[in-house]
Amino acid sequence: MSPRDDTLELEVHDLEVQVLTGIYSEETHLPQPLRISLWVLLDAAPHYAMDTPLSQSKNYLDLKHAASDAIVGAGHFTLVEAVADHIAETLFLQDRRVRRVKVKIVKLAIAEAGESIGVTLIRHRR
Repeated sequence: MSPRDDTLELEVHDLEVQVLTGIYSEETHLPQPLRISLWVLLDAAPHYAMDTPLSQSKNYLDLKHAASDAIVGAGHFTLVEAVADHIAETLFLQDRRVRRVKVKIVKLAIAEAGESIGVTLIRHRR
């Protein structure tokens, strides 16, 4: 295994975001609550010392932004799959070191007994 194969996975879990999404008439007028979790795989630095600067990793707030502010202002998404895709593309555009993005979205408004209903999308840099 070469140093180029070393990776770092950053995670942000359970962000609750109000997003315009849905196909039914009752869904298209008001934002829906979504619970979003992200796993972002990126190239790791050769070594992380006590004084390693943030530029050798990725700011977690970039992940949070991609799953909140970047989608809230984007308009209406017909499918939550499109929300997940938008988040992944935002992260790929932010940083060339991002290799893979995994986005899990749970639609909170359709849960009746606390179950998790939603999608998980995994995208690899092309």
